[in-house]
Amino acid sequence: MSLKPTHSASTRMQKADFASIPVRLVSKGFTLIEVLIALTLLSIMIVLLFTSLKICADSWEKGENKINNVNQIAVVYNFFQHHLATAKPLFTSATDGEKHLSFQGQTQSLQFVSSFPASAGKLGLQLFSITLQDEANEQTINVSLIPFVTSAEDDEASDKEEVTLINHVSSFKVAYFGIQGVTGEGTWVDEWINKETLPTLVKINIALANDMFWPEMIFDLKVTGTGESVAPVRNILNRTEPLNLPEVIE
Repeated sequence: MSLKPTHSASTRMQKADFASIPVRLVSKGFTLIEVLIALTLLSIMIVLLFTSLKICADSWEKGENKINNVNQIAVVYNFFQHHLATAKPLFTSATDGEKHLSFQGQTQSLQFVSSFPASAGKLGLQLFSITLQDEANEQTINVSLIPFVTSAEDDEASDKEEVTLINHVSSFKVAYFGIQGVTGEGTWVDEWINKETLPTLVKINIALANDMFWPEMIFDLKVTGTGESVAPVRNILNRTEPLNLPEVIE
């Protein structure tokens, strides 16, 4: 006699057969909302990335500009410190027979005699002329060099060399501190023309068109007097007490 499985036994067997079959995941596509959310997040990430890169690039450029400006200030300061501070109190003979001090200073121009170090390859004294000039719709501070001669008749035969010291200048002002009158009081003046001695101090103020801050520069001239008698300031004035001079940048 054969036994037939009951309905409940058949159901259990079918469940056991289905349980032995591996479960397969059914793949389905992304919905439109999911795609829009992913694109939005990607766009935000790209914007943040490029914003960070732009901030880094701007910071780098500002740092480079600041370093260049600081280097330019150092170069200009060293130029005046090495040449203006060691100006020589020498005289030149004019065509009328009179002698004029080589140092001549105005509000926006300056002329003095100094020398280069031996390593520069320029021998002898040089006549420095520093002026504010307009070039290509901008102001520049130019320096011209002429070998110094004691006679004005030889100036035309001298070779003149001119270079630009600073570009993009908005203002350039020079002031001079020296003994004025018989009282022996030292004061700041805007011009130092046809004097018998060098000024004690020279103050230079420079401002650039990009509003970059330039510190006020004050230079102590090492010697004063005439070409025949060069001496420190205190010896010329025959003073034993210290002079009341403004603070000088060293």
